Amino acid sequence: MKKLVSTLAAATAAAMLLGGSALAQDKIKIGYAVSKTGPNAPGAGITTIPNYQLWIHDLNEAGGLKLGDKVVPIEVVEYDDQSNTEELVRAVERLVNQDKVDILLSPWGTGMNLAVGPTFHKYGYPQMAATAATDHAYEMGQRWPNSFWMLGTSTMGANALVEVLSKLKDQGKINNKIAMVSVADAFGIELSSAAKPALEKAGFELVLDESYPITTQDFSQIINSAKGSGADTFVAFSYPPDTFGLTGAAIAGEYNPPAFYTAVGTAFPIYKDQLFHDNVDGVLGIGGVNPDDPKFQEYRKRHIAVTGQEPDRWASPVTYASLEILQQAIERVGKIDRDAIIKEIQTGSFDTVAGTIKFDRNVNTNVWWAGQWQNGEFYGLAPASMEGAKEPVAPKPAWKPAG
Repeated sequence: MKKLVSTLAAATAAAMLLGGSALAQDKIKIGYAVSKTGPNAPGAGITTIPNYQLWIHDLNEAGGLKLGDKVVPIEVVEYDDQSNTEELVRAVERLVNQDKVDILLSPWGTGMNLAVGPTFHKYGYPQMAATAATDHAYEMGQRWPNSFWMLGTSTMGANALVEVLSKLKDQGKINNKIAMVSVADAFGIELSSAAKPALEKAGFELVLDESYPITTQDFSQIINSAKGSGADTFVAFSYPPDTFGLTGAAIAGEYNPPAFYTAVGTAFPIYKDQLFHDNVDGVLGIGGVNPDDPKFQEYRKRHIAVTGQEPDRWASPVTYASLEILQQAIERVGKIDRDAIIKEIQTGSFDTVAGTIKFDRNVNTNVWWAGQWQNGEFYGLAPASMEGAKEPVAPKPAWKPAG
């Protein structure tokens, strides 16, 4: 009897080290750390947290996750990473080593996902990086085969924007001058670096190229510089607080370029509904959706019903799609065997609210990258090969006075 107990204990320990359990599970622990406070909180609070809540609600409605012929209930452990990479890594370490979670969900933002990538890899958890855009995505997928990059690469984003601007230039609606600014974070640095050669190749001249700290609050000087640049196009690779700040400063400064583009946050419903109301028509931004897609319509309806708020028109459906992929992979494997789950995600095809997704070397290439507010909805414009892509409209109507 003593020998049998020892053998069972050793087998169980070995199975746990391999990322699975040889014994039947009576619950599944899901854990995540995300920015509830700090400069990343607006983005996380609109894109990441509501979709985690929706997915967890959907799992609970179904009784849990299906493992083989059983449906296993879930338990959730969450922490605030405070928009701090060191706190994020500590929280993920705690989730793994103290809370013993079976599944880890990813944080919000490019820099945060890159910072915690080694930790996910060390412990062998699939990392569904749903809100990270980097030109190192293919490299990261090779270095960390457990990581999956849902938004593709920065170059995809730059090329989509240039595709839109080239159409407008060829139609004579804008000149070839670009005023570009970017947040001094991994996201802004990568997008601006990718955009420069793409714009030059397309015949554009960069007459303003500035970066600003992520903590910047007063954008009037940046807007004044752009206003005096002679450019018909303003481009900001921005995070939500600066997207809102730059738009507000442009309205206050009566800066009305024919093409006005801001990045993360432009596709947030709050941008239209609570901040700028009738001033959004014609504004270009990162992301987009096909609002006529029945899958998006059904997802939007459930998102509002469960979370009380609209999904954003870019990374919200992508985030939920990442969770659908994770769930489908787990249920196909039939147990919490993380190595097998990762292999299934690498090789499988998945039906999601963002369409059918099959990874190309751990990178999703089926992504909207440029959109525009038209008649109260944020439509995807590019890549134009995406189903439901709209044509860009310019010039943007002049801002209406604030208040």
